[in-house]
Amino acid sequence: MCHVQPRCLSSSAAQNIATPRPQRVFSCTILVDFRTEDQDDMCNTLRVRWTITPQTAPQPWVACSGCGTQKPFQSSGKIRLNANGRKLDAWLIYKCLTCDKTWNRPIFERKAVTDIDPAVLEALQSNDADWIRAETFNIAALRRKSQRIEEFPGFDIGKELLSQARDWTVLDIELNVPFAISVRLDRLLAGELQVSRSRLQGLHDGGLLQTGPSAAGILRRRIGNGTRISIDLAAYADREQVWRSLAAGRLA
Repeated sequence: MCHVQPRCLSSSAAQNIATPRPQRVFSCTILVDFRTEDQDDMCNTLRVRWTITPQTAPQPWVACSGCGTQKPFQSSGKIRLNANGRKLDAWLIYKCLTCDKTWNRPIFERKAVTDIDPAVLEALQSNDADWIRAETFNIAALRRKSQRIEEFPGFDIGKELLSQARDWTVLDIELNVPFAISVRLDRLLAGELQVSRSRLQGLHDGGLLQTGPSAAGILRRRIGNGTRISIDLAAYADREQVWRSLAAGRLA
């Protein structure tokens, strides 16, 4: 044990000890995250993810030099590159569905190589099939070159069960839509959940069907990536036998 020898204090120092100084009051807010792996059980939620993949890419209508009139063109899945010094042109090659004549839709023109993302440049040089497929769904780029774009509603859907509470009453659907597709939200839900669009609208009007983001007329809008749909099914005794199999897939 250490021993400290006492020292003589001056009168002023002794006065300072005898008279306590005002103490500062500290105020702080502590945020505690109580989320656990069992949160879904507390929320009574069945969570699923639907991945929607369109079957056919949009087809622009452009003037065909072979047909002499406006015709629909389809992507060939090929890229054309042209270097001019340190600048680069890139086009996506389309073909007329009637006569096979080609049309080059610009991706960019006269762009400095140093300004191109290295991953994009590699995809262009290697004719990367996944990158090209994503570019064929670039509606904004197509509309800059064609006044008429034909879109197709056909799609493939993959359903994934994310989590399920023991006595779930709320169905939560997350949409993964990697490519633009002209499918309305009410048509998608009606077809996959086997309910009428009028019934869906009734659930929405009654506050039992909610979406994120929430917007006026969202059920009649085309689906978008990241959209969330929450349906309160507490009043439906068949939610486990019918709704679950339709929402999560019959094999889930």
